[in-house]
Amino acid sequence: MKRIPSVNLQDFLSNDSQKKSDFVKSIGSAFQDIGFCAVHGHFLDDDLVSRLYEQIKLFFDLPIDVKTKYEHPEYSGQRGYVSFGKESAKGSKHGDLKEYWHFGQYLKSSEITKYNYFPNIVVEELPEFNVVGKEVYKSLEKTAKYVLRALAIYLEIDENYFDQYIKNGNSILRPIHYPPITEDPKEAVRAAAHGDINLITLLMGAHGKGLQVLDSQENWIDAVAEKNELMINIGDMLSRHTNNVLKSTVHRVVNPDKELLKKSRYSIPFFMHPISDMKLNVIDSCICDEYPKAYEDITAGEFLDERLVELGLLKK
Repeated sequence: MKRIPSVNLQDFLSNDSQKKSDFVKSIGSAFQDIGFCAVHGHFLDDDLVSRLYEQIKLFFDLPIDVKTKYEHPEYSGQRGYVSFGKESAKGSKHGDLKEYWHFGQYLKSSEITKYNYFPNIVVEELPEFNVVGKEVYKSLEKTAKYVLRALAIYLEIDENYFDQYIKNGNSILRPIHYPPITEDPKEAVRAAAHGDINLITLLMGAHGKGLQVLDSQENWIDAVAEKNELMINIGDMLSRHTNNVLKSTVHRVVNPDKELLKKSRYSIPFFMHPISDMKLNVIDSCICDEYPKAYEDITAGEFLDERLVELGLLKK
């Protein structure tokens, strides 16, 4: 079985120039080849992960009438609760078999207005839920910053190029619950084949297998992070920005066998988004005679709105 490459972020953060160079080459090659890479040595500790899983299980176990208090359709699914089956992959006729929550950027009220973000939703029944959510959000945002710095070096642009765009970016932390399924789901799956919208996605080790990646030979391979790893992948924004040098790879969450289907599965991806006015115009260093510019100019905000419409979360 082909395995997703694995790297140690501490090599990039060390004072050893060779280790840093090897990290850049390894993670850049992984993202150019398959679009996925497992990363350990990050800023998210085991205790924080355990606390978050404990809180999200408590939330998803709440009665449906309590959970739907926190569902705000006017936020286009970008904050708070999104109930079972509401989201579907681009081109899919079936809603995914999941419910989820969205934590967003943590800013002062004046800054939320400046960036035109929606406010975070506070769960009154679980005082620790939002506290631990914020801690995890900040830890993953910090990790993502250094991954993007490594990719900037790989792309032969300034190491801090992405910093200006991800500071106060429209990133999302999404705890997902795939409930037990007792009836035949027919053609619906837990998450249909799709590419992510954003720059990069960081996924902590999911409770249960199911994530699969489509490789360059059109084979589905399992992508399961070890306990101390984050599974990181390229999103469509960064793939577009790099003229497909870095691959946004199609992936899915398949239904397990019948016995495991009867059990809940939890997954917590962090979607690193830039500020909305970041231009996703193809980077000059990624254009050449062999690979001419493949995309029209667009901003991150415009691209996000297009995709939210396709997902059924935003009305035209």
